[in-house]
Amino acid sequence: MNVIFCAVFFLSLIVLTVTAPEKLLSSLLSGAENSAKMALTLFCIYAVWMGLSNLAEKSGLSKSAARALTPLTKKMFKTSNPAALESLAMNMSCNLLGIGGAATPYAVKAIAELEKDKNDWAQKLLFVINATSIQLLPTTVIALRASAGSASAFDIFLPSLICTCISTALAVALYTFGRRIWR
Repeated sequence: MNVIFCAVFFLSLIVLTVTAPEKLLSSLLSGAENSAKMALTLFCIYAVWMGLSNLAEKSGLSKSAARALTPLTKKMFKTSNPAALESLAMNMSCNLLGIGGAATPYAVKAIAELEKDKNDWAQKLLFVINATSIQLLPTTVIALRASAGSASAFDIFLPSLICTCISTALAVALYTFGRRIWR
């Protein structure tokens, strides 16, 4: 992938040098400026959500969420490991709120716990669900749209909900069907 990105960059650089050499430096600098702004915006968004996730964990809210989601996660992931169930519940909660960056540490913890149980099914299912993740509230996209000056940052809500529900349902169905075929 890096090779492709480098090739596209150098090809664009050559074309811009030939067609409009006076715009080359200004284009590179404005692109770097936009990248830095985007990185800082994402850093701030994730810092807020990771802080809230940490507070939820320390206050016991994550354990409460895990208890509430235990019947679903037990059945879905076929595990009774309490540490795995808590991490799975927090991962799913973060994904539902559209903060995939905050969900990742919980997925890593859940995978570690599921490996202890040798639960291959749950590990792969968690990967599939994280790759598609239903988002009830796509907070990261909304925050990025708002920081870019969008007049209607929340317009992404319904299309995002519909698309993520369909993609997750389809991915889980394909994984389940594929797993049965290759057994």
